[in-house]
Amino acid sequence: MTEDEILAEFRAVGALLEGHFLLSSGRHSAHFLQCARLLMNPQRAAQIAIAIAQKIPRDIRSHVQAVISPAMGGLIIGHEMGRALEVDAMFLERPDGVFELRRGFAVEKGTKILMVEDVVTTGRSSREAIKAIEAAGGEVIAAASVVDRSGGKADLGVPFFPLVELNFPTYAPEELPPELAAMEAMKPGSRKD
Repeated sequence: MTEDEILAEFRAVGALLEGHFLLSSGRHSAHFLQCARLLMNPQRAAQIAIAIAQKIPRDIRSHVQAVISPAMGGLIIGHEMGRALEVDAMFLERPDGVFELRRGFAVEKGTKILMVEDVVTTGRSSREAIKAIEAAGGEVIAAASVVDRSGGKADLGVPFFPLVELNFPTYAPEELPPELAAMEAMKPGSRKD
């Protein structure tokens, strides 16, 4: 899928929001990508996962033994990536602010993992997820996402394969342009911190 095709999908389902948003990274933006709306249709979610899988080189893809994604945002796309790659899909939660496997999920030491997110902005959440997977015994061999908002700047410490790279500007609180500063920030994502 091209950038234009994926943006058309976001627009068609009302998942590309415009306004003033406080992102989970702590940065501000005039655009928010509500991947949950994009992925709410199972057929579309499956097609997007297949498109992401096709971007991952065969030599990496063939070694993936499980997919792990951070809840909430990565839950749907992580599950669909597991289906596309024909491996188990698990998710991390942060009941006390730190990612961990729960609900009986576990990985054997050395299990080759693909970490999957919905949107990567700074990479902070992804790096936290990778650290939790490694602490649980998994070996993260690559990461993937529906969208890379970082403009290719996010360093996850492993090969990273986003479906599309979008470069919507983000701002630190002290860098807000006047038009954003004049609006109240909304936080439509799943993280409250």
